[in-house]
Amino acid sequence: MELRDIEVHAVRAEEEPRYRELMQAHHYLGSLPKIGETVWYVARWREHWAALVSFSAAALKCEARDRWIGWSYRQQYDRLKLVVNNSRFLILPDWHVANLGSRVLSLCQKRLPDDWQKQFGHRILLLETFVDPQWFHGTVYRAANWLYAGQTKGFRRTTQGYSATATGPKMVFLKPLRPDARVLLSAPALHAPYLTGRPKLMLEADHMRSLFHFFVGVPDPRRGQGRRHHIATVLSIAAGAVLCGMHGYQAISDWAQSLGQKARERFRCRNENGRYVVPSLSIIRDVLIRVDPDQLDQAIQRWNAVHGPEDRSLAIDGKTMCNAIDEEGPQTHVMSVIGHQSKVCLTQKK
Repeated sequence: MELRDIEVHAVRAEEEPRYRELMQAHHYLGSLPKIGETVWYVARWREHWAALVSFSAAALKCEARDRWIGWSYRQQYDRLKLVVNNSRFLILPDWHVANLGSRVLSLCQKRLPDDWQKQFGHRILLLETFVDPQWFHGTVYRAANWLYAGQTKGFRRTTQGYSATATGPKMVFLKPLRPDARVLLSAPALHAPYLTGRPKLMLEADHMRSLFHFFVGVPDPRRGQGRRHHIATVLSIAAGAVLCGMHGYQAISDWAQSLGQKARERFRCRNENGRYVVPSLSIIRDVLIRVDPDQLDQAIQRWNAVHGPEDRSLAIDGKTMCNAIDEEGPQTHVMSVIGHQSKVCLTQKK
């Protein structure tokens, strides 16, 4: 068999049942459902299927990968879509031929960036995969010039988050799709064509817990009667939503409703019948409209001083607020200080 006769193409809809059946029958981990951003490939020699390959969304957390890239936690969450996981690689029985594996990987790597762009509308920069050392040594990836980055800690994803104990670390291999992939992924700011849409941020669990304490001292403008949610809970949820890119009362409320029970507990949400309940849209809107803006700004500044990323430079700019007339007649003008690296508004003054 001549390796140059091997061809790789994306699995067509009518081929998917056969792909799943073969993967389930011959891969030691079985088949994976086609969820989210996923591309399946089949390698053929003439009309015969020789190998199956699956690429899907990258792992949310991988210390070895993140250390190799050198990005921050917030950069990682915003740019994770630029990393793709080789989630399955199967050479079918009777096709274990020397150099076939590295040949198939090379063909997939050449066409994957264009296929991903066409199907999902964004480019990719890096491939990753995890190899179980109890079964394999990663020889095919080494032969295809993938980089060994270290081992995982051995924790696996569960419906509640991650397993409590480590069960078998995996070897981590990486394949940059561009020579400057690591530089682009860890750069202070992304630019087109890799920046698509608004930047996304995610809060760590410690950040969620800490927000509440910084808002405890903010005076509550509401009457005590019928007050169901602590003002620190309402303000910390609103601040968390804004930090994660939400704009407007409805977006903040939708973000709050999407929080899981663990996240709601971190924000000190009200517990009703064993479940944590988030403030409604009307409560969030009422609190944000009536709260003292200076007290709110000072609380946010205190939180940012402790948990905000360091900025090497700041930008100061002002905007005139449309239809906002102060008590003396002129339109309100607001000055803002923005961190160049963090893109965080450090303070605003009227």
